[in-house]
Amino acid sequence: MPNHSTAQTILFELYRAWFHKTPDSIIPIAESGSARKYFRIASREQTVIGTFNTNVEENKSYLHLTQHFLKKGLPVPVVFTSNENQTAYLQADLGNVSLFDLVDRSWLTGSFHPSLLDFYREAIRYLIDFQIRGSKDLDFSCCYPEAEFGVSAIKDDMNYFRYYFLKLHNINVNESGLNEQFDKLASIVDQYEKKHFMYRDFQARNIMVHDNKLHFIDFQGGRKGPLAYDLVSLLFQVRARIPSNYRDLLLNYYLDRLSEFVPVNREEFAVQYSYFVYLRLMQVLGAYGFRGLIQKKSHFIESIPYALLELKNWLESNPLPSEFGLLHKTLESTASLVTQYTKPAPDRSGKLHIRIFSFSYKKTGIPMDDSGNGGGYVFDCRALPNPGRDLQYRTLTGRDRQVIDFLDNEIAVKSFLKSTFEILDMTVENYTKRSFSDLMISFGCTGGQHRSVYCAEQSASYLQLKYPDSTISLKHMELDNMLLTNPQAE
Repeated sequence: MPNHSTAQTILFELYRAWFHKTPDSIIPIAESGSARKYFRIASREQTVIGTFNTNVEENKSYLHLTQHFLKKGLPVPVVFTSNENQTAYLQADLGNVSLFDLVDRSWLTGSFHPSLLDFYREAIRYLIDFQIRGSKDLDFSCCYPEAEFGVSAIKDDMNYFRYYFLKLHNINVNESGLNEQFDKLASIVDQYEKKHFMYRDFQARNIMVHDNKLHFIDFQGGRKGPLAYDLVSLLFQVRARIPSNYRDLLLNYYLDRLSEFVPVNREEFAVQYSYFVYLRLMQVLGAYGFRGLIQKKSHFIESIPYALLELKNWLESNPLPSEFGLLHKTLESTASLVTQYTKPAPDRSGKLHIRIFSFSYKKTGIPMDDSGNGGGYVFDCRALPNPGRDLQYRTLTGRDRQVIDFLDNEIAVKSFLKSTFEILDMTVENYTKRSFSDLMISFGCTGGQHRSVYCAEQSASYLQLKYPDSTISLKHMELDNMLLTNPQAE
């Protein structure tokens, strides 16, 4: 995949050729789970989203589906133009706020607010439009990577879970027995009616709220498939944490609306729905394992406990049939990992809780604040001398004596920490006087292994000695990820 500069150059020229003007800015948008690169391209008159993706077949599918849905009157972003080899295209900018952002803001207040149900009902009405109206006259042969959600895709989802979650956590299973049960489950699911459009990733992050109306993005993986899958994707988006009573309400709303268009057997749908919950949760855990534990994207790791909790709850309320005994047992072992990922409850004893992190800008990214207080300080250590460039230190970390001695002797490091400690002293003393409960401090460097670890360790020691009444916790994001993916690393 070309770097941002190459992608930016191509999109810059595409914008200029189409709009006959030079853009004032072209700014990268945070990447998600795909290899696509997104940019917000702006001039005084307008702003568009530029997409760069070397997977031409996927782009062709997206462009074809977009034109089809626009003809059906569905609210998807208008595509203005694409380049000749279809590696880049410009589309309408629908803003920065997704339905998930609204849900996330609601949870910061402590609950899933009932007013969100109106947005979800509207999303469900559009989902049925995509499934029923969207499938009419659609040439499914243009869908990527295949025209239909069949056995191979179902087994891919389950094997994604097997190789990128089960194996990374050393959950021992009878491989041949699990293969048989995967085959059996895939065979059952493959028999469900598949004649409508399946969005494939119909979840709140892909639903934009623009001018108080919903718009839909990221449907390039869509194909012909069963109806239940997309509803499960929406209602079981694990970070949304939709309460079970609201899920039931929305499920019945979907079935009531769907029955206006096609015959609905609610008992049969309930069986399909349960199987798809299992399939979707396995697929999601596989994605979190790959994107988080392998590719080191921290927000995917942070989502793992939510998925494990959903799996645990679903296993208890909707156990798999006895013929899937081995799979059920394997999923129970998986769900039991929730205690490994669940963070301890925040300290509410009246003491200031100072949370210190080290991280990698290149891999894990800046840690997210889960206290609701906005993230505190982020100190960039990349200007400091880097021991990682020296072969003798490359496999060591900022906790090893040799690296500590190296950084201890660098004047720039001493100056950096002196300034850092002065800032932290002022903040800790002020927060303590005002009875604040949380302060988050993060140190980042390129690899998250040497400089950031050293600075985080030094800061934790300094603050613990100077402010013994405060509670100090220390977490090394990249080092923890190294241990998760390679338990023999220490």
